[in-house]
Amino acid sequence: MKPSLSISEAALAILLLAVLPLFVRNLLAIPVLAPLDPNEGWNAAHALALMAGQALYPPPQSLMVNNYPPLSFYLLAALTHHGHDVIVMGRWLSMLAFVATGACIGLALRSMRCHWIAAAFGALFFAGMVLITSDYAGINDPQLLGHALQLAALLLLLRERLILSALLFAVSLGIKHNLLALPLASALWLIWQDYRTGFSFLLWMAAAVLALLIAFQLHFGLSLLDELASPRLWSLSNILAAGTRLWWILLPLGAATGIWPDRASLLCGLYGAIALLLGLGFAGGDGVDANVFFDLGIALALTLGLAMDRGRWPELAAASVLPLILFLGVTFHDNNFFFTRAFRAQVPGDIAFLKARSGPALCDQLSLCLWAGKRAEVDVFNVGEAIKTGARDPKPLTQLIATHHFATLQLNDLDGLGPQVRAAIAAHYRIHHRDDDGAFLIPN
Repeated sequence: MKPSLSISEAALAILLLAVLPLFVRNLLAIPVLAPLDPNEGWNAAHALALMAGQALYPPPQSLMVNNYPPLSFYLLAALTHHGHDVIVMGRWLSMLAFVATGACIGLALRSMRCHWIAAAFGALFFAGMVLITSDYAGINDPQLLGHALQLAALLLLLRERLILSALLFAVSLGIKHNLLALPLASALWLIWQDYRTGFSFLLWMAAAVLALLIAFQLHFGLSLLDELASPRLWSLSNILAAGTRLWWILLPLGAATGIWPDRASLLCGLYGAIALLLGLGFAGGDGVDANVFFDLGIALALTLGLAMDRGRWPELAAASVLPLILFLGVTFHDNNFFFTRAFRAQVPGDIAFLKARSGPALCDQLSLCLWAGKRAEVDVFNVGEAIKTGARDPKPLTQLIATHHFATLQLNDLDGLGPQVRAAIAAHYRIHHRDDDGAFLIPN
């Protein structure tokens, strides 16, 4: 059924006008040596350790922590040639994955026999959600690469290439371990229709994941599940705060109620329900970002394509762009701080400041340390969480601070490493300056 072109085309044009400038904005940011997200330096530090022949998974006594699967680090190390910046390379990889994810959403909707306008609308809704509510498109982080692989696995599933799909789902979990919603939804969808086929798919996927876990154990001598389970604080308030940021799902959920039940809508419904539950569960942990709801965004993008194509209320599907546009208008200045003259001017000065300080540095934004030629010394977030939960003794770090081991500290939050470390910093360091990159401290 061909959708109502006037409404659909208007919604598609609005989305395109919003997405294209933001996409260009993020493209322009890729080669610039300025921190876009704390994850960038963290991912780069581990890729650089791998390139230097050092341990990808540091020992327990180390102040660096790696709680990600290994495949993204191997890929980034393989793509980064001598003389190229690993963070910039990771940004390009993330942007390509972002485009691939959107394209696969459109192709999946076409495989579900949607009109091209509905397919394009679904793809652009996902793009708008990521660009407007997060900074993940074009930052050095493997989240979108994992989604791109899973959407490719979905395309194989829709073409009934079940074994290849199951294997690719397993590989995607070696990129990012929190991407559980689509593999689970796909298995349940197949079981619902034909339990023999569904359980066969599930067994192939489980066998491939088990093989990856065994290969990890043999290569590193460690349990990957133990490495992934790094301590962090969890609270109900984190979940409630995350729930208040899900305003963009209300209209798509309303449009979803008007889809006639069929195989495609069943898959999207299962995917969306699992993604919402998992996203809220993950959101309970400290430091969790908008990326835990990207699966929900993809599920709703697919749902909106179906709703626009053959739902009872295509107008409601089209209207789903309005909350995103309104939010963009309200937050436009804050979301574009990277392009302000003050920020662009201060970053080179902060990098030069770190570089001029002789000796090791402790950086919350590890990208600043790496660009200053400093080795990654401390994983501030994960070490801080381990200290706060009581899983790590703060004494080794407080002793380094008391002896002025670090020539400088760069911290976004002075309390991020816990009260004992905060007291040691207050006793032995003083703030040199503050700016948008955080507080920079030097020994007393």
